[in-house]
Amino acid sequence: MNAAINQHLELNLLNEGFEILFNQKVLLRHTAQQPMIYVGYGEETIKMYRGNFDIKDYLIERIPLRFAKVDELESEFQIELAKFQESYPSIILSVKIEDSRLKVEFKQNENQINRVWIRIAADQEEKVYGCGEQLSYFNLRGRNFPLWTSEPGVGRNKKTYTTWQADVKDQAGGDYYNTNFPQPTFISTRKYFCHMETTAYADFDFRSPDFHELQVWEIPKYILFDTAESYVELVEKITSLFGRQPELPEWVYNGIILGIQGGTKVVEEKLDKALEYGIKVSGLWCQDWQGKRVTSFGRRLMWNWQWSENDYPELDKKILEWKKRGIRFLGYINPYVAVEGNLYKEAYEKGYLALTEQGDVYTVDFGEFYCGVVDFTNKEAADWYKQVIKENLIEFGLDGWMADFGEYLPTDVKLYNGADAKLMHNAWPTEWAKINYEAVSESNKLGEILYFMRAGFTGVQKYNTLLWGGDQSVNWSLDDGLASVIPAALSAGMIGCGLHHSDIGGYTSLHGNKRSKELLLRWVDFSTFTPVMRTHEGNRPDDCFQFDGDDETLKHFARMTTIFVTLKPYTKSLVKENAERGIPVQRPLFMHYEEDPNVYDIQYQYLYGKDLLVAPVHQENQTDWEVYLPEDEWVHVWSGKTYNGGTVTVEAPIGYPPVFYRKHSEWKDLFAGLASI
Repeated sequence: MNAAINQHLELNLLNEGFEILFNQKVLLRHTAQQPMIYVGYGEETIKMYRGNFDIKDYLIERIPLRFAKVDELESEFQIELAKFQESYPSIILSVKIEDSRLKVEFKQNENQINRVWIRIAADQEEKVYGCGEQLSYFNLRGRNFPLWTSEPGVGRNKKTYTTWQADVKDQAGGDYYNTNFPQPTFISTRKYFCHMETTAYADFDFRSPDFHELQVWEIPKYILFDTAESYVELVEKITSLFGRQPELPEWVYNGIILGIQGGTKVVEEKLDKALEYGIKVSGLWCQDWQGKRVTSFGRRLMWNWQWSENDYPELDKKILEWKKRGIRFLGYINPYVAVEGNLYKEAYEKGYLALTEQGDVYTVDFGEFYCGVVDFTNKEAADWYKQVIKENLIEFGLDGWMADFGEYLPTDVKLYNGADAKLMHNAWPTEWAKINYEAVSESNKLGEILYFMRAGFTGVQKYNTLLWGGDQSVNWSLDDGLASVIPAALSAGMIGCGLHHSDIGGYTSLHGNKRSKELLLRWVDFSTFTPVMRTHEGNRPDDCFQFDGDDETLKHFARMTTIFVTLKPYTKSLVKENAERGIPVQRPLFMHYEEDPNVYDIQYQYLYGKDLLVAPVHQENQTDWEVYLPEDEWVHVWSGKTYNGGTVTVEAPIGYPPVFYRKHSEWKDLFAGLASI
């Protein structure tokens, strides 16, 4: 029997099985010999140390559901899956069209099941992207990806010295899959997307040539599929599901946001020097505006979210002065409160902090200091924290902030609403983003204030005004250095976060890594062709070369920020397109050159919109750089030479990153003028 609910959804019976087609694409295939669903039971142990998680699973059983009974109902297929023939079904699936998407809904019949594996049909040539923000690999095929929000780890490659040292000394080395922003959503080159609705620990395995196996530590609510004729349309459909980011504030395009610490006098002196050299400055980001502490890790902040008059005397007046000069002030906040602060005391007295199983306030070790967890499942606590943002940040005069640390929710914490913290852990970044979004929108400041986040999960897209790539090491490593930011931006863009930037120069200076002048300058070159430029002094500023390190560097910043400002009308058009259609600003080459088979594994180049191609120099001591150009007429920005496609090598000294524009672009006059800056 072959059956169809409508022209979009079909079910074909096979020998001892069936296959489900959506828009003529086979997505699910089941036979008794190759079942599409396995179920089981496991007991996990999850240990957290400063945002790094050691997760182990003791799997007690994994059983294939070989036997299926299919019923065609009025508007759906109902599929009962059982371990044995004629036995009670373990899982019942409802397969239907909802909002023009294929929805596979799960109904659990066996209470002891807490592990599910579902296989999505695949072919050997297929490539896969997404799963949140992935920093080591853009094409995910050939690997598995545990999906659990955490610190990304230092080094992120178990074969490197840095990662080994981080593991031995800090339990913080990380691996290729560790990310602040995972999401159980992927995009296939068969031109469909698949999203699993769950907040549980998951592991998406793309190693088999014939199927993708999605493991999840609960019965998921449902799986959604949708298809499209192009990748642009596919991303539009993804963002119509998850929501879209608003446009950036106008002031962001007027220059770089300088990350400076040290108090009012230091900030003003550094700003004056930057302006003296002609650096275009749009904002000052002073993360220590509420005070600082020093630990063995380096400079840390006093997590009590209000102005520190001792560290920043007369800041209330200076913010107004800087704003009159066109320079905005940005700060820092996260969803935890330090035990020494008055906010902790207030939250404690009002019962707004998460608890231990014994009923005491749960405190988290953030590295030689401890904090309470503001419990966002308590509406009164969430409203209180929104008020902290409104009064202490917005009303004080801040025009933006880093909204940090959404990924630290412990799994053994007791929450107000009784929800399992193991299920709330992945949901927490979106809850944190929502707090920021509502504080800004309720203050009528959406479109004026810029907050940026590193942590995310499903649904964060519409609440996060800007993503940042997290804490890269101040080195040239592929997995954790400058290079890693490029696949991070591309993968995040594919699942709906199309506004991305990074700490210029990186952040983490540990285990002998010190930021060199060359790295800082190359990172500036790259960031010029992203929607936002922002520097960071790093966790150990004295170990990192800074923007004012010498005259040459100051002049370099002046030239590159001038180029950034010159690109303002083009960048604004891309940001507007992201807000209206969900098409990311930084795009993989295949988004506009689908017929070129060579572009699907390129992860260290990107299209900036459809008209600029950028290939950042991400290794040291380079004087030229090899670039792949899809077939088109490309003009090298700096030399004016035209290329028709293929692999080319161009001169790439510092200050002249490999950038090309489409010869027939409507923006060609703007791009051609960059060479004279």
